Amino acid sequence: MAVVTRRTFVRCGACSLVALAAPPRFLLRAAQGAEPGRRKVLVAVFQRGAVDGLSMVVPHADPAYYEARPTIALARPLRAQPDTALDLDGFFALNPALGALQEAWRARTLAIVPACGSPDATRSHFDAQDYMETGTPGVKNTPDGWLGRALVGSSCPPSPFRSVTIGPTLPRILRGGGNVVAMARIADFQIKAGSERGAAQRGFEDLYAAGDRDAFYGIGRETFEAVRLLKKAAPAQIATANGAQYPASPFGDKLKQIAQLIKADIGLEIAFADVGGWDTHVGQGNEKGQLAARFLDFGMALAAFHRDLGDRMADVVVLTMSEFGRTIRENGNRGTDHGHGTAMLVMGGGVRGGRIYGRWPGLAREQLFEGRDLAVTTDFRVLFSEVAMRHLDLPSTTILFPGFRSDPAPALGLMT
Repeated sequence: MAVVTRRTFVRCGACSLVALAAPPRFLLRAAQGAEPGRRKVLVAVFQRGAVDGLSMVVPHADPAYYEARPTIALARPLRAQPDTALDLDGFFALNPALGALQEAWRARTLAIVPACGSPDATRSHFDAQDYMETGTPGVKNTPDGWLGRALVGSSCPPSPFRSVTIGPTLPRILRGGGNVVAMARIADFQIKAGSERGAAQRGFEDLYAAGDRDAFYGIGRETFEAVRLLKKAAPAQIATANGAQYPASPFGDKLKQIAQLIKADIGLEIAFADVGGWDTHVGQGNEKGQLAARFLDFGMALAAFHRDLGDRMADVVVLTMSEFGRTIRENGNRGTDHGHGTAMLVMGGGVRGGRIYGRWPGLAREQLFEGRDLAVTTDFRVLFSEVAMRHLDLPSTTILFPGFRSDPAPALGLMT
């Protein structure tokens, strides 16, 4: 049998992996307390691999965009041609593959922040993702993540499912937050039904009954309490609503499960999901191609989540992020290389949507970062602070980003 620590309950028999960010005593206390109930939820989505923000949100009124990308630039918006970029405000447009997000834009629940990113100049995926998740650009030894710090600052009642990541491992962004559960799938968290279930459950409970003579005592009992709480709420049985149709993809499935957890009212406050495939060095494409295919899945999943939750989106905000953007100029393989600034999306209740936020630096050579990349004019910490502090109503004493003072920087004003 594999060794079980207080951080993980490793799959054994019919049970599936449960990862926790702290000793799981909270599971038993929360399960015995009051029902967690409905609360504000922040959903963080990490586009791993460095998404090309210039293809996601196209600056079609900046002539330097077309000069730098002779084969992969998206055509200027044309009203009668839906396959061209979808105009937003006369200057920016959405990639047509993201057309499903137009509904949220028109409903003014989707805001866009171009030229956003880290002040650190690294073009290493590993380092840049680490800096964004810990919230400390340039500092490699930060032990916890900024969403973990948000959980510590929150005054919401305890719940075994206060923070959930849909994936097999605990991401760095949620470390240090206490009540964090990682699950590959909701159904896998539970003990499977059928003849296997009884034997497996009896076996584990007999093991726990051995008391302090066994290293599994307490850990397993509290894990079973969490399983029972989730089984009672039965989020996996909650159907999608309002005609929402999630794409049949890993990312679509992740957002569908997060929506089920929100609707189950089990005390979810922060959810995390990541989606890869954005490192487009070769054959990136424009309106068609590999990147457009990724955008199609991404946009359809976000739009389905927005539609599925309906009125409940008033309590939910989705924040997207990526470690950095891509080069302004296309490379010899009709792709783009590691860059600097990119675009980030904020969608949901309390968002002053239907608007572009932040200052556009321009794409002329003299305006570029290090002569090659989109400059960052909105530090990601300014955006993340505003979204988390205002949506989750964190006390002003909460320190999300150690060593960073956002006071001199004006708020973007995208949150009510």
